[in-house]
Amino acid sequence: MTAYAVEAEGLSKRYRRVEALRDCSFRLPAGGVIALVGANGAGKSTLMSVVSGLLPATAGDVRVHGRPVGEGAARVAILAQDKPLYRDFSPADMLRFGRAANRVWDQGRAMAWLERFAVPLDRPCGKLSGGQRAQVALAVALGSRPALLLLDEPLSSLDPVARTEVTGELMGEVADTGMTVMLSTHIVAELAGVGDHLLLLAAGRPVLTGDIGDLLAGHVRLSGPRAERPPGPGQVVAARHTERQSVFTVREEVGLRPAVVAPGWTSRPLSLEELVLTYLKAPEAVA
Repeated sequence: MTAYAVEAEGLSKRYRRVEALRDCSFRLPAGGVIALVGANGAGKSTLMSVVSGLLPATAGDVRVHGRPVGEGAARVAILAQDKPLYRDFSPADMLRFGRAANRVWDQGRAMAWLERFAVPLDRPCGKLSGGQRAQVALAVALGSRPALLLLDEPLSSLDPVARTEVTGELMGEVADTGMTVMLSTHIVAELAGVGDHLLLLAAGRPVLTGDIGDLLAGHVRLSGPRAERPPGPGQVVAARHTERQSVFTVREEVGLRPAVVAPGWTSRPLSLEELVLTYLKAPEAVA
């Protein structure tokens, strides 16, 4: 299998005068959970639609598991924000529809997901709760046995306990099947302990991408006396100053992390949420 689940080169998408994606180039590894993060309007939904083949790109190329989208690419399933279901269909009807609409179908896998979350099989989807409808949509998506599963804000209708359960089960599906999940959200707290790789969009462009563990290990927040520069090597991503104090967020160069912070300065790692917010506020800091 190709090492990359999704590869994009110069990818752009324009809606008349609005450029939703601009010159996107990135490589996303296969076999894990990719966190697609950005503010509302950053281009997350558009990117997923282009990767899935639902929308054509205006310019550039995108490949799924090494093949151009729409040209015999690996199986891709997408679950949009509105989680479309036929209101008069029961969950059992939706699974029958999924079996008829897909060349590859795993009824046992889809049924197991519904049973896991105690979704009634004979009740019309229009009479299910928002969380139950989300589970039906996920079951249909998983039943198609995708190599790449695109989830656009999939947890928005779930309560906090259900969110934790669903993300845990999705991670189990990734481990068991080797599929890749791209999970879109603007709530970074949902990604705690879930994502393996980060793709951060701002104004339709990637501003930060990489292994989440490596990105967190490569950034540090330094606090100390007022200064124009931090007391060590690295790229300054953000700076905040008061009359007597300076706080720098620094992306450190590999192998150049100082063993001891300069006198008067303190150093601490960033959380994933802090890292994302820093780059969303200062995307121009990316080299």
